[in-house]
Amino acid sequence: MVSQSAIENFRASLRCQSLCPGEPGYDAARGIHNATIERRPAIIARCAGAADVISCVRFAREHDLLVSVRGGGHSIAGKAVCDGGLMIDLSGMKGIRVDPAKRTVRAEPGLTLGEFDRETQAFGLATTLGVVSKTGIAGLTLGGGIGWLVRKYGLACDNVTSVDIVTADGHLLIASATENDDLFWGVRGGNGNFGVVTSLEYRLYEVGPVLAGGVLYPVEKTREVLRFFREFTRSCPDELSTQALTFEMPGVGPVVAIGGCHCGSITEGEKVLRPLRTFGSPVADLFGVMPYVQLQSMFDAFFPPGRHDYTKANFLNGLSDEAIDVFGEYATAPSPYTFGVIEHLEGAFSRVGTTENAFAHRQHPYNFSIWASWSDPVDSEKNIKWTRNFWEAMRPFMAAGAYVNYLEDEADPQGREAYGPSYERLVALKDKYDPTNFFRMNHNIKPSQPLPAASAA
Repeated sequence: MVSQSAIENFRASLRCQSLCPGEPGYDAARGIHNATIERRPAIIARCAGAADVISCVRFAREHDLLVSVRGGGHSIAGKAVCDGGLMIDLSGMKGIRVDPAKRTVRAEPGLTLGEFDRETQAFGLATTLGVVSKTGIAGLTLGGGIGWLVRKYGLACDNVTSVDIVTADGHLLIASATENDDLFWGVRGGNGNFGVVTSLEYRLYEVGPVLAGGVLYPVEKTREVLRFFREFTRSCPDELSTQALTFEMPGVGPVVAIGGCHCGSITEGEKVLRPLRTFGSPVADLFGVMPYVQLQSMFDAFFPPGRHDYTKANFLNGLSDEAIDVFGEYATAPSPYTFGVIEHLEGAFSRVGTTENAFAHRQHPYNFSIWASWSDPVDSEKNIKWTRNFWEAMRPFMAAGAYVNYLEDEADPQGREAYGPSYERLVALKDKYDPTNFFRMNHNIKPSQPLPAASAA
């Protein structure tokens, strides 16, 4: 228990707004994208800068409070919000500065992908981020960051050149290739286990209008389309990122689609995409030349906040006929809002060394995920059961590794798989920077011998 006077003194010391249960704005502030998650922090601190974050960490340590960290609030596992503890809300920290000469950008963790892309595209620049513009940049990047530019420029975390981070002892550190380089290695793929990142610097690349969209087919053609997808991806240039997915298209019904983005020459993109756009008898061809920011918001309408969400995911060793048959069997979901997705990786993603940063899963050609989503909580059991059955049926084709950003809360025991060969090295970093496991509201890397909070200085 924390005394009321201590809470009041803490709140008065902050530059930012803070909220407690019952106060106006509290319920809106604790809400996150996944409506399945229902938690009530004792205090929400809506940080204005690094000083507020430092104050939050020190107060929580002093009073042994559970801490959660919110950026965009899109963590499918709901790690952004805790029960009875202190929620460090970074969503108001939206500073960003682009250096077009150096092709770098310094960005704060409250930015969404859309906000980040709008600023960098003002200079014709971009870097790999996700595919839904409302997602926060920080959590996505710390866990990896798969997006439309991944085959050309690697993951989001591959393009981070430094971070400012408040560690568990309440100190602000710079982590880069020349300062605290061990920590720099770990934050790129370590998923927030080592502190609160208050800014990130990224490399940027020239990205103009892209040739992007998708080709849609009747869902009954799923097996045929996936066999084509398998062959097509074997010769894709790095400039082309693609994914195959099943979902329900408003006004059309259940479909199987191949979506893609070619980020190079439009003329070359038209040549590369011709086999896809002339395959079979599509329901629709939605490919076209568009601004990159338009592409980045293409999926937004399919992922509104307030729905109940559940995911299962794993890397795949390949796309065998047997795997395709299983995927086809589950092509129609119980909810019209559910997606089955296979993302093609390789390219620049696979050319980063497995020890270059903490994201070690570089050898897998595909990433498989099920994004189950529904509106009415009464449908939860049905949708979760279907998702688990689909995932179990795909298990024989899965690699020993999972993409941590797509994992549900129940996947925590799979930590070794989520972090793969990096796990033991990450544990050593945890021992050094967070020996009490202060930052544990994440897909957790536990210290080898957790110390009591009072003994960690």
